[in-house]
Amino acid sequence: MRPGPIRVPGRVFTALATGGGGAEALGLLGRAEYSRRLACAHAVTEAAREIGGGVAEAAGQAWELLAAAHRADPRAVSAVLAQPSAGTALVGLLARLDRVVEGEAGAVGEPPVHSFSSLAAAAAVRAGVPARVRWPLTSDQVFLPSLGGARFRGAGPGDLAEVEIDAAGEARVRVAGRGSVPGPVAVPKAPYESSGRWRAAHRLVVLDTGAPLLLDDVDPLRFPGVPERPLGLTADDLHWWEVTAREACRLLLAHHPETCAELAAGPRTLVPLGRTGSFSGSSAEAFGSMALSRPRTGRALALSLAHELQHSKFAAVLHLFDLFEPGGEERYYAPWRPDPRPLLGLFHGAYAHLGVAQFWNRHRAVEQDPEELARAHAQFARWRAGAREATEVLLSSGRLTALGRHFAETMLRTLDALCRLPVPAEAGRRGLALAAEHRVEWVRRNGVPEALLI
Repeated sequence: MRPGPIRVPGRVFTALATGGGGAEALGLLGRAEYSRRLACAHAVTEAAREIGGGVAEAAGQAWELLAAAHRADPRAVSAVLAQPSAGTALVGLLARLDRVVEGEAGAVGEPPVHSFSSLAAAAAVRAGVPARVRWPLTSDQVFLPSLGGARFRGAGPGDLAEVEIDAAGEARVRVAGRGSVPGPVAVPKAPYESSGRWRAAHRLVVLDTGAPLLLDDVDPLRFPGVPERPLGLTADDLHWWEVTAREACRLLLAHHPETCAELAAGPRTLVPLGRTGSFSGSSAEAFGSMALSRPRTGRALALSLAHELQHSKFAAVLHLFDLFEPGGEERYYAPWRPDPRPLLGLFHGAYAHLGVAQFWNRHRAVEQDPEELARAHAQFARWRAGAREATEVLLSSGRLTALGRHFAETMLRTLDALCRLPVPAEAGRRGLALAAEHRVEWVRRNGVPEALLI
C-alpha cells in the first residue's frame, strides 16, 4: 500500500493554467490528493511509533486495518481517503504528533489518534473486512468518514466507540462499557444512506458520471472551522438545496460543459453554513469540498461551484509544484478582498477570478433577461480586469519559479484574450465603476495611499 507516482503532462498543466483542465485534470489531481493522504497516513503511523505507548499501538492497528482493507478492496480505501474530511483529519493529526515528537512546549504527551482509527474502520466496513475497532469518544457521536454516523445520547469523553464487522461484512457501531446509552446501530450497506439513528450526507444530485453531489452537515470534520455537531437541516432546507442543486447542475451542463465535467470527475461535497447569502470557501486540505451559505438561486450556486472548483484545483496544483518562492512579507491589493493579501492569497484569488470571468463570459451568451444580461456583461468586465491586474502583479513580484511564471503567463494570455472581447459600453463602464469603488473603499479601510498601491 504505497502512494503511486504522479506525472502531470505539460498539456494538462497548461490547460489548468488557462483556468480549465476538464475531467482529465480533475481526475489526475484527485489521484494526487489520494496519494498525498495515503502518504500522510503512513507518516502518522511513523510519528506515533516515535512517541510510543498507547498512541503508537492505536495508530499501528489503524494502519494494519487500512492495509487489510486495501488488500481486500483498494477502492474502499480510496473512497474513504478521498473524503474531504480525511485530509483535514490526517494533516491535523500529523501536525499534533510532530509537535510531540519535536518536544514543543505545551504539546500533549499522547495525543489521541481516534480520527485515524475511524478512517481505518470506515475502510474496513466498505471493504467488508471482519474487525473490531475501538477509539475514545470526544462527543456523543460515532462517525465513520464517507459513511455517516449515529448519536448515542448520554455518551461522551471517557467512553469508547466500537465498530464491529462480522464475517458476512455486516457492521454495527456501539458505545462500549456503558449501559445507559442507546443500543448499537447497524451501518447501512450503501454509502450516503440514512436509516433510523444513522445519519449520512445527503445525495443532492447524481451527475452523469455516476458521481454524487453531496450536502454534508453531519461529518464532525466536514470543513475546518465549522462546529462538530450536525447543523440540523430541516426537510424544507434539504428540499431547497435539492431543487437549487438540480437547477445549478442543469445550467452547468447546458452552458458550462468544462466546469460540469470537472464537477462530475469525482464526488463533490457541499458544506452548508446555515445562512443565506453569497459566502463560499475552500480548504487546501479538504480537496473535494466547499463550504457555502444557502444560495438564493441555481445560477448563484453554479457560480459558487465554478469559483470554488478553481480554488480546489489551484490548491491541489500547489501540493504538486512550487509556483513561487516561500517567505516574503509583501502584502498586495486584491480587487476582490477588503484586506491586503500575501502572494499566495493573490495567486489563489487571481486564478479563481479568472474562472469567475470565464463563467460570466459564457453566461452572457445565453442570458435572456435584459437586466440580468446587463449584469452579466458588467461582472465579466469587472472580473476580467481584476484578475488581469492581479496576474500582472504576480509576474512583477520577482518571487515566481519558472513553473510559476509559465502558469501566470498562461493565465495572462487567457485574460488578454478575454479583455479583447466586446462588451456594451454602459456595462463596461459599470464594471469598471464597481472596480474603482472597491479600490477607493480598500484605501479608506487600510489607510494606504493610492500612489503606493501595487
